[in-house]
Amino acid sequence: MSANPLTPAQPARSAAAVNEEIRSLWLRAGGHLTAEQRVEYERLITEWAAAVRREVVPAA
Repeated sequence: MSANPLTPAQPARSAAAVNEEIRSLWLRAGGHLTAEQRVEYERLITEWAAAVRREVVPAA
């Protein structure tokens, strides 16, 4: 996912919120992702991992 400097950054979502979107994607896909859905899934997994790190690792 590329950042667009002309649009404001969206607030970071919680791991739970991202996980819910991942679950929804799998349900809509019926367990078989298309190439386009796979790209979305990979983006969501990256976002989820970042959210988990934010929630687990205390801010310095």
